[in-house]
Amino acid sequence: MSITMHTASVPRFAHTLRSLALILSKAENHALARKIDPAALLGARLFPDMFALTRQVQIACDTAKGAAARLAGEEVPKHEDTEQSFSELQQRIAKVIAFMESLPADRINGSEERSIKLTLRGEEVTFSGMQYLTGFALPNFYFHVVTAYDILRHNGVELGKRDFLGKV
Repeated sequence: MSITMHTASVPRFAHTLRSLALILSKAENHALARKIDPAALLGARLFPDMFALTRQVQIACDTAKGAAARLAGEEVPKHEDTEQSFSELQQRIAKVIAFMESLPADRINGSEERSIKLTLRGEEVTFSGMQYLTGFALPNFYFHVVTAYDILRHNGVELGKRDFLGKV
């Protein structure tokens, strides 16, 4: 049995976003229990030249919805980057999951050779669907999710590998 483009994308993105939502819930509970201003965690970063937690979550969401849309040949939905609370980040994650799961699998399947054009740092790059998914979208997505995890873990939120992996 071979893996389809849909199976390799939407369920993986959705599963990991659900794990990220649970991680954010733990972070919010951590802040409340320790009387930490949630904004301190939302604005935390691993290093001064890296994005803060909120931006990491936004980029993970954008990467997932963008990949699903592009592979399906659909317009990528625009979400303003205005989230300032854990609740608003949870809402964004839920919107992205709902969007991705609304895309018919047959629109994504067969997209291995679909031409995907992106502008990256001012340069237009063209990928095949398979190159885009496996060489760009999935690695970029996991980079930002794991960075969000690392920011929270570094700031004392009690997280482990099972939180990141979610229920398998």
